[in-house]
Amino acid sequence: MHTEGLPLHPRPNARAGDGASLDMGPADRPIGVFDSGLGGLTVARALMDLLPDERIVYLGDSARGPYGPRDLAQVRGFTAEIVDELAGRGVKLAVAACVTATAAALEPSDAGPPLDFGIPVVGAIAASVEAATRATRNGRIGVIGTVGTIGSGAFDRAVAGAAPDVKLFSQACPRFVELVEQGRTTDAEVLDVAAGYLAPLLAADVDTLILGCTHYPLLTGVLSYLMGPGVVLVSSAEETARSVFALLVRAGALAHAGHPVHTFTSTGDAEQFARLAARFLGPRVTAMDVETVALGVGAGRP
Repeated sequence: MHTEGLPLHPRPNARAGDGASLDMGPADRPIGVFDSGLGGLTVARALMDLLPDERIVYLGDSARGPYGPRDLAQVRGFTAEIVDELAGRGVKLAVAACVTATAAALEPSDAGPPLDFGIPVVGAIAASVEAATRATRNGRIGVIGTVGTIGSGAFDRAVAGAAPDVKLFSQACPRFVELVEQGRTTDAEVLDVAAGYLAPLLAADVDTLILGCTHYPLLTGVLSYLMGPGVVLVSSAEETARSVFALLVRAGALAHAGHPVHTFTSTGDAEQFARLAARFLGPRVTAMDVETVALGVGAGRP
């Protein structure tokens, strides 16, 4: 638990470097990671690379995903329910490896103020915005994301707060999640769809592009090809993992057990989840057991 008077997620997205002191309990407790489906596995993979001694409990809400087209108030309820589930599994912190969930529940929005939780919750917006504002040379940044994320204005507010002189150009890419979860990342249709989405950003002369959805790192090849070598791609998945690393160091909560056993759960088809997960987690995964989790209707907190 946090010390008295400290916000339960120390500022939206629990930014490393905020200076807040966090008590996460025993360091050997696992890290919870959640997403509307498989995309958050890119964050889990980055965490495994950066923090090889940490155990991960992953929850993919495949039965109700994707979150992008949903109302933010509904996603807010789902997020509260999932964090409660992970807290019940004893995680020391939760990672919202879903930018739409971050925008709905960890950032101020039309759906309400940021939610408070009984454990620290790290979001997927602040770290990528900070990295992008450091990287830009011409002060023109693009961001691509789901309809819900872009419509929430969360990236606009984050950029305005981090670098008021930087101009942000936003583009919703509603088909990307569907294509990635089908395992399609390089075919001709993917290239055509991506070219259409990216055309306004190319016309805006952005020199930095935030991949504002954790599914999108699997499209890095296509995105890099279409945007050209002069545009820096900033992965929300990798930057979120880096912020978790820094937060654990600051809190003195790094695990040092070695050879951790990870847990993977899904609200949807466990067999399908396991089959597709290898695409996100890489060749290190040849087989995995996936537990099916039954969550409620997702009304969550108001």
